[in-house]
Amino acid sequence: MGVVSPLGIGLAETLASLRSARDCVSDIDSFDTSKCRSKRAGQVPFPKLSGKGRQPHPASLMMMKAVREVVDHDPHFQPELMVIGTTSGGMSFGEQFYRSQVLQKRDRRQAQWLSNYSPQKAVLDAMVIGGFSVPSQIIANACASGSNAVGHAFRLVRSGSYKRILCGGYDAISELVHVGFDSLQASTQDKVRPFDKNRSGLVLGEGAALLAIEDWDLAEARGANILAEIIGYGISTDNHHLTQPHPSGIGPELAMKRGIKDAGVLPEAIDYINAHGTATTFNDASEGRAIERLFGNRVPVSSTKSMMGHSLGAAGAIEAIFSVLSIQHQFLPPNINYVEPDDAWKLNVVANHSCPARVRKVISNSFGFGGTNASVVFQEAAR
Repeated sequence: MGVVSPLGIGLAETLASLRSARDCVSDIDSFDTSKCRSKRAGQVPFPKLSGKGRQPHPASLMMMKAVREVVDHDPHFQPELMVIGTTSGGMSFGEQFYRSQVLQKRDRRQAQWLSNYSPQKAVLDAMVIGGFSVPSQIIANACASGSNAVGHAFRLVRSGSYKRILCGGYDAISELVHVGFDSLQASTQDKVRPFDKNRSGLVLGEGAALLAIEDWDLAEARGANILAEIIGYGISTDNHHLTQPHPSGIGPELAMKRGIKDAGVLPEAIDYINAHGTATTFNDASEGRAIERLFGNRVPVSSTKSMMGHSLGAAGAIEAIFSVLSIQHQFLPPNINYVEPDDAWKLNVVANHSCPARVRKVISNSFGFGGTNASVVFQEAAR
C-alpha cells in the first residue's frame, strides 16, 4: 500500500495520526477563502517546492509519492492494470482556464492547463515513478469512486481477468470544488462531527492512496507480504436526488448487504465499520439508520473524515488503507469531535480516541452524490 493524506505522507505517519486521534484539519492556505463560509480543509503537509522549473500538479505529486511507497515495499509487484477513482481530475487546472475566459485574458499557460486537465495525467506521472507502463481505467462516480476502484479491481482479479492490479484514488483540493460545496451549504464553519447530534457539515480533504491487489496463490508463491484479503464488494444506486441520499438509508443498506453476501459472511462477523460519515445532516442520518438496521449497535463505527475531511474520489481508497491498518495493528480508528449522540439511531461510535480491539473483518463504506453507494469488505490474512 501507499498513502498520502492530511494525516501524513506514508503509512507510518498515517498510522501514528490514526492512533493519536490527530485533528488534521487546518485553515486553507492555497487560495482566498474570505468570501466563503467554510475556511478550513484537510491539507496534505507537503513541503513548499523550491526552484523555478515546472512543478508537478499536486494530484500528480501525491500519486507519485503513493506509488513510490508501494514500489519501495514490494519492488517485485508488477501490475497489469491500474484502476483509479477520482472526481475532479485536473480541476484546479480547469478553474484557472475558466477564470482566464471570464476575465477575457489570454494566458500562454492555457495549453499547459488543458493538457494536464485529463484525469489520466496523475496516473501517467505515477507510472513513470513506478517504472511500469500499463493500461489504466478511470472511475469517476462521485464520492464512491475510490471504493469503486478497489472493488472493481478485486472483481477483476477474482474472475481471473487479471493477476495483479494497482488500484486506488486521488483528489487534490481545488478552489472551484471548495466554493461549490460551500455554496451548497454542505460545508461547516465548526469542527467536523460525524454522527453527532449537532453535526453541521463537512470540510474537504485531499490525498492519494494505492493498493496492490494480487491473486492470492501467486502472492503466496512469490513470498509477498500479504497485508489483508478483500473478500466482498457491494454496490447500489438509490436514484433519489442529485446531492442527497434517500432518507430511508436503503442505498447504503443494500450496498452493505451485498458486500457481506458477496463475502459469504453474516453481519455478526464484522468487527468494525469505517463509515462514510461526512458529518452532513442527511448523509449521516441515511448511513446511521442503515447501519443500525443491519448491525444494531454491536459493531464499532467511526468516520475518519472527522480527522482529515472528505477527500472525495480519494476517500474510499484512503479509508481502505485505514481499514487494512486497523486489521494489521488490531485497533479501532477514532471518530473525533464526537460530543452528543443523535437520538435518531443507536450506534457504537468509537468516540474521540482510538482503542485496541480484535479486528478480523472490516467494512469500508463510500456513498456519493446521486445515490452512488459502495462497500468493500476486508479480512485478516489467513496464515
